[in-house]
Amino acid sequence: MIKFILDYSNGTPIYRQIIDQIRFGIASGQLKVGEQLPTVRALAVELKVNLNTVSKAYKELEIKNILTTQQGSGTFINQADHVIQEGERENKLKEICSQFSSVALSYGFSIEEIIRELKSIKNFKTL
Repeated sequence: MIKFILDYSNGTPIYRQIIDQIRFGIASGQLKVGEQLPTVRALAVELKVNLNTVSKAYKELEIKNILTTQQGSGTFINQADHVIQEGERENKLKEICSQFSSVALSYGFSIEEIIRELKSIKNFKTL
């Protein structure tokens, strides 16, 4: 199961953040086909958001056949193939890099310092 993290300051609607995190959770292998997600009510309480927000996210993913809801049983991951298109993946990376660099540069770090630190992270293979 993934831990949902919401960012109220980035301008992305909450339901869209939930959708993105589920899709990226599937793409990264954190969520597997057949895995059960929290109920709409449970996730809404956990994230402190309106039930309709979580419901909207789940419904959109059901329409795309990424999730399936079984009455009385719950909501499950339905598929893992082609969850994230290549163009969307690249756009997400650009968005992440833009947010990251804005914060780092606002603290006065140079591009060289940022690259050096990224290269020193053990989880990175090669930059």
